[in-house]
Amino acid sequence: MREIVLIAGFATRHVVSSARRAGYRVVAVDHFCDLDSGWYVDDYLRFEELADLPDAIEEIRSRNRIDHLVLTSGAEEVVCPGISRAGTSPEIVSRFIDKMKTQEFFEGISVPHPCLAGRDTFPVFAKPITGAGGWRNAVISSRKEMDAWIEKIDLPYMTQQIIEGTPASVSCLSDGRRAVAVAANEQILRGDGESSFGFAGSITPCDHPLAGEMMVCAEKIAAATGCIGSIGVDFVLSDEAVAIEVNPRFQATLDTVESATGVNLFSLHMQACAGILPQMRPEPRRYAARRILFAEDDCIVLRDLRRFGSFIADIPPIGTEFSKGDAIVSIFGYGGTRDAALRMLDNHISIIAPYLA
Repeated sequence: MREIVLIAGFATRHVVSSARRAGYRVVAVDHFCDLDSGWYVDDYLRFEELADLPDAIEEIRSRNRIDHLVLTSGAEEVVCPGISRAGTSPEIVSRFIDKMKTQEFFEGISVPHPCLAGRDTFPVFAKPITGAGGWRNAVISSRKEMDAWIEKIDLPYMTQQIIEGTPASVSCLSDGRRAVAVAANEQILRGDGESSFGFAGSITPCDHPLAGEMMVCAEKIAAATGCIGSIGVDFVLSDEAVAIEVNPRFQATLDTVESATGVNLFSLHMQACAGILPQMRPEPRRYAARRILFAEDDCIVLRDLRRFGSFIADIPPIGTEFSKGDAIVSIFGYGGTRDAALRMLDNHISIIAPYLA
């Protein structure tokens, strides 16, 4: 009998699809419940607010036998007694969900990282101490801008020196003591508007000259965290590889990592949880690119997009309404070179764009 894994978090489609390909039966709790999530799960349940997540987990648990629990973004600190947790413990997760604690961690293991900025130092890079996706992060140039930003986010925050360079990340596996890098990724950011630092996609592999140095640094960081399973480390590639954050969970780069390397990350994650790591880094077979399309204005999905399922993901049902700036759908491209992958990506975007007007 196949084991059943419960995957819970704000967005789970990328993880449930990997788990299904790894041979597991999957049930999921998710904020979106995209149409293509339904292709991979035996049962799933949608929740509205993160505060509703524990009750949603209990409900789906009441109607399914669960062998393993895997938590994704937004759910990392949820505690579910009686279910075998496949991943990092809540105690360790809490250290890296808190970006100020992560800052102290980087200082403690002596890896390059941005320094904290003084209270009246401008310009600075400001970000909330908790949260994922980077969409609230901002470059602040004056006290007036800072006061307005603080009032808008209404969250604890931190400020750092600005590091110019290429946003990147490394997907790693760790058994709690050792770590192996699976892939280096170039990150695509939104690039404009109030969410200019928000995650908007990835390209795997990252072929920046510092990619190798970054992977070595990521392995050092991941091994020191005590995290188990899939773990990501974000960087800015400047004059050196500068560590930015630690993600103690599956990362949004999963799709391009799997497409570029041919590995199944969920299978490797479960092996890492059992103390088994790859003996070497996988070699990329091709370049893979993902781009998230965002609503340019308020809109509603009026057509069935499932026919494009070979090159899109996170497919919204007909009738789904989006506000300006919301993520609508993910588009993919691949090829033997970075340019070839991006050309295919652009072609696929041109096919889908008229359906989102």
